[in-house]
Amino acid sequence: MVSYLKKQGASFCILWGACALFFIVCIVFPLFCTLLSPRLSDFVRVFSTGRYRTVIVNTAVECICSTVFSVLLGYLYAYAVVRGEIPFVRFFSVVPVIHMVTPPFVGGLSFILLLGRQGFITKTLLGLDVSLYGLPGIVISQVLCFFPLAYLMCAQTLRGINPLYERAARGMGAGRLKVFISVTLPLSFPGILSSFLFIAVSVLSDFGNPMIVGGRFKVLAVEIYTQLTGWMNVSVSVVLGIILVVPSIILFILQHKILKDTSVRSATVGGKEAAVSAERLCLSVRIFLTLFCAFLSGAVLLQFAAVLTGSFQKLWGIDTRFTAEHILSVHRYGAELLDSVLFALCSAVLTTALASVTAFFVQKTDSPFRKTFDTFAQIPSAIPGSLLGLALSFAANKTDFSFSPALIVVAMIVSFLPFSYRIITSSYLQQKNTLVYGAQSLGAGKITVFRSVTVPLAGSALFSSFVYVFVRSIGTMSAVIFLVSFKTKLASIAILNLAEQGDWGKAAALASVLTCIAFLVLGIGRFALRRFSR
Repeated sequence: MVSYLKKQGASFCILWGACALFFIVCIVFPLFCTLLSPRLSDFVRVFSTGRYRTVIVNTAVECICSTVFSVLLGYLYAYAVVRGEIPFVRFFSVVPVIHMVTPPFVGGLSFILLLGRQGFITKTLLGLDVSLYGLPGIVISQVLCFFPLAYLMCAQTLRGINPLYERAARGMGAGRLKVFISVTLPLSFPGILSSFLFIAVSVLSDFGNPMIVGGRFKVLAVEIYTQLTGWMNVSVSVVLGIILVVPSIILFILQHKILKDTSVRSATVGGKEAAVSAERLCLSVRIFLTLFCAFLSGAVLLQFAAVLTGSFQKLWGIDTRFTAEHILSVHRYGAELLDSVLFALCSAVLTTALASVTAFFVQKTDSPFRKTFDTFAQIPSAIPGSLLGLALSFAANKTDFSFSPALIVVAMIVSFLPFSYRIITSSYLQQKNTLVYGAQSLGAGKITVFRSVTVPLAGSALFSSFVYVFVRSIGTMSAVIFLVSFKTKLASIAILNLAEQGDWGKAAALASVLTCIAFLVLGIGRFALRRFSR
């Protein structure tokens, strides 16, 4: 290994060593400290206490319900957009993508404004005095939050299915329903299963929605935070985090395997013959799919409308007079907004850089520990945000490291590294190796090839990575909840605190500003990407 690195030059060694050091210091060491801290008696205490057993069961029920409904709605939405030939298909295809850009806590906040005790739908329109807090509220908010992920994955799978298989089944006398059940649905199974596993991991690690609308229905992600900050039960928090990470790792392994199987299936399905269009659905089915997409899109847009409207109402559900008081009060949270934007920018730049360098070592070189690098770059997707923040806090305490901004940026980098790594890796795999060989034959070293050939050709993937990490980091909550301090505050945590205090107007105003910033950066990124592509 040492002789290989010496042959590659100093720049290669520095980049390789920097990647290895980051993985060891920021992923391996924190998890190692956390996993070794609890004792056997702590596990016995957790599993012998009824409260914690209830939390574990609640988490399982909430995860299953939210995942199943998210995948079901996402697949039907994808089928309508890809195969339904419904009107306004371009509009319907954009709505889920836009929803993914919004901060994750918007779903929980809009749920309170629409379906809470003073909600616009429950109280104003229907005149009901009901409480949907708890499991119903968590499931509704999470389904609206995560169904776009299922839509994107299932839509990609549906586009790869060769319509000739369905036409052949129709030619043999099968009805439309029979063709869907026996041909289309089985060929969609890889995408459905992959989205199911991915969303299940995301639901397990979700903190904002259960915290805002969960009420007394506690789940593991929230209980980890409650036990540490409310009761100072560090050992219990760690054990609950370990319990939470076990199913996440199992789902991650299954997801990794399914993704490989899906890529093989996609290579065998489709081809040049896929240019044949699918058979047109009957009118009644197209009407149903159009109404379904309209309802789901309306629900998504209604969330934006609720948050925006709540920013200009005196007291939501009680005093609906127009006021600019809440929006004007946002300047009090200027420090939180500035920190959120700066930390998100730093994490977006560093995450994209780390992902591009790691993908280069794994895909374009024969450097040592390539498979290990590949595993370390993807394993954070199996680490729930609450456990990641707890692990970094443990590691900081053991090393007497107290610089909160650095810990927050590291938490953001680790959280969103898997997505950046995957999208950049896909871009690298599309580049022909003859370009690398040609540069090397002219005397260019590996780092020169990386800088002058590999990175420029992956420009769109790098832009996508940067924009995604920024818009997700600016509203992240679970991974940084343990790392904020009195001197280092974040807008997302301020929104959570305002929501817990019942100050819905200020919470909605701050959420609206944060969402606008995310969309602004998305627009700038798209504009820059188009200019770069030209």
